[in-house]
Amino acid sequence: MNDASRSQGWAICAAAGLTALLFLIGLLNGSYWALAIPVAIVTLFALSLVGWVGFTIATIQVEADASPEILSTDATNTSYSSAAPETLEAADAPASSQTTAEDAA
Repeated sequence: MNDASRSQGWAICAAAGLTALLFLIGLLNGSYWALAIPVAIVTLFALSLVGWVGFTIATIQVEADASPEILSTDATNTSYSSAAPETLEAADAPASSQTTAEDAA
């Protein structure tokens, strides 16, 4: 890390500390503006992000695929649809609830 980055980091820390000090002084004086200004800044920032996301969604240009992909799970997951209901119940039951010939004897 070079000296310019460190200097910028310390400048940001000093600005944040000064802003926090001014905020606390405003709160202790009972100033309405001490709360109104930070709330307005955060609200406008959040609304700007929402507007940016909306603009990005509205203006994006995506080319549609000529033929969509067929996933391997789509092709193999059809075996349950043709099975009898008894088979489905036996397949879904836990192993401990199924009885075997040894358990019955």
